Amino acid sequence: MKLSGAEILIQSLFREGVEVVFGYPGGAVMEIYDKLIGAPITHYLVRHEQGAVHAADGYARTTGKPGVCIATSGPGATNLVTGLATAYMDSVPVVAFTGQVATSLLGTDAFQEADITGITLPITKHNYLVKKVEDLPRVIKEAFHIATTGRPGPVLVDLPKDITQAEAEFIYPDKVELASYKPTLYGHLRQIERAVNLIQESTKPLLYVGGGAIASGATAALHKLTELVPMPVTATLMGLGAYQGTDPYFLGMLGMHGTPAANYATLETDLLIAVGARFDDRVTGNIEKFIPNAQVIHIDIDPAEIGKNVVADIPIVGDATLVLEAIVESLAKRDLSGPKAEARRKWLEQTLAWKEQFPLEYGPEESPQGVAPQFVVEELYRQTKGEAIITTEVGQNQMWAAQFYCFDRPRSLASSGGLGTMGYGLPAAIGAQIGNPGRTVIDIAGDGSFLMNVQELATAVQYGIPIKVAILNNQFLGMVRQWQEIFYQRRYSHTCLRSNPDNVKIAEAFGAVGLRATSADETREVIAEALAIKDRPVVMDFKIDREANVLPMVPPNGSLDQMIGGGTR
Repeated sequence: MKLSGAEILIQSLFREGVEVVFGYPGGAVMEIYDKLIGAPITHYLVRHEQGAVHAADGYARTTGKPGVCIATSGPGATNLVTGLATAYMDSVPVVAFTGQVATSLLGTDAFQEADITGITLPITKHNYLVKKVEDLPRVIKEAFHIATTGRPGPVLVDLPKDITQAEAEFIYPDKVELASYKPTLYGHLRQIERAVNLIQESTKPLLYVGGGAIASGATAALHKLTELVPMPVTATLMGLGAYQGTDPYFLGMLGMHGTPAANYATLETDLLIAVGARFDDRVTGNIEKFIPNAQVIHIDIDPAEIGKNVVADIPIVGDATLVLEAIVESLAKRDLSGPKAEARRKWLEQTLAWKEQFPLEYGPEESPQGVAPQFVVEELYRQTKGEAIITTEVGQNQMWAAQFYCFDRPRSLASSGGLGTMGYGLPAAIGAQIGNPGRTVIDIAGDGSFLMNVQELATAVQYGIPIKVAILNNQFLGMVRQWQEIFYQRRYSHTCLRSNPDNVKIAEAFGAVGLRATSADETREVIAEALAIKDRPVVMDFKIDREANVLPMVPPNGSLDQMIGGGTR
């Protein structure tokens, strides 16, 4: 039996185990949407294509499964660009299907034509323009394979309308063979032995964990390493949750808004073991002054990341879990006692003393200016017992969430790290909630970011998706204002949002629940009330101190010991 291209797409998604699709229909994808009726796949109608790709991203980050979205041609496809770039920067497996004008019209500037494969070439792991319906099953199989293997990332498949209408025999491939794409999974044995030797000889090792450790599922292997060789652990924003946040060895996030203990440890360590991290500038600060005394073991599945920003003394290309397991297996055969072990014990004690001496702190829970935003995040943590999935917007809200919500489980934080996309958190929360129906999902937002994709409240209401949105409302573009305060002599140029609408009324207008808190007691009550609501979304609007800052803060291009508000060793 022959199937249309649209039917082939639906059947291929089913073969790939896809259960959920986010999308928005239009002329070039009408054939696909017609075949979605009665299909064994649940489609969620968003209110903007950016909402679709962010929802797919949030679904992928919190489940480990690829997220799938659909958009029509032209403006529908270009509305995916920011979300694809977000997923690309953070290595998230998303497969996007876009409609396109008929193949006979390609290049003619036809109605709603856009060269989306050309536009997204720099921000996708790979993309396809399908010109033969017979190629469609192979292309879809390859798209999911590429998106989910090696270093994950977004893949786009562009589907001209005549391809979705044309018919072909449906034969879905059993496997993928791509001569030019064969990710290295197992680390080189000689490099692993060199790394083991260096770990054994180190006296001040530091484990530095990034998002690649979560993508690999390396949590157990990381803990086995620190059981064998006790050492302090720090993480990037993307790596939070890879190592248990309440573990005594964990120093917290490092970098521009990292903890003093984590930052001081990078300045003193003699061996940095980097796992699935890319040495982003927000982590390193002044690269010349980062880890001045350390040798570097860098483990990453993407060889392009090794040596890109920081020279690796021992580069190991491979899957983080497999490489760490090989290191642990070799270390377990070594004698790890003696003077070096005693030195490592004293080093660990020193870093934990910094952790106790320089905790993350803030002032009173409330003041005449409003509630302390850090207190709001801590109260969310307390009442959810740390079991919620947190999505964030970008800016101060994001950093307060990273600092004051403790992540004990991988895939419990979905946040736009590399691109820093405002408007990410609300649609990502929808995707996360759909992928994790039994868990509480909270978007920690700023009042500026909330409005970027506020229309997706309608999606959450339509489908009864019980996400919670916690708006830290300071009537400012908070992080930009903070920089203006510190580096631009309080010249608050176009960052004041006093004319923003009433968020409680916005929630109610969409059919969601709207709650407001202006004091510490009201904060406790509002959070408890919101968590008790299980059948529809809730927006909590917290009036916070308008000029509260995220501290510590390392000045741009400063070294990590130049923290503002970080204490002095």
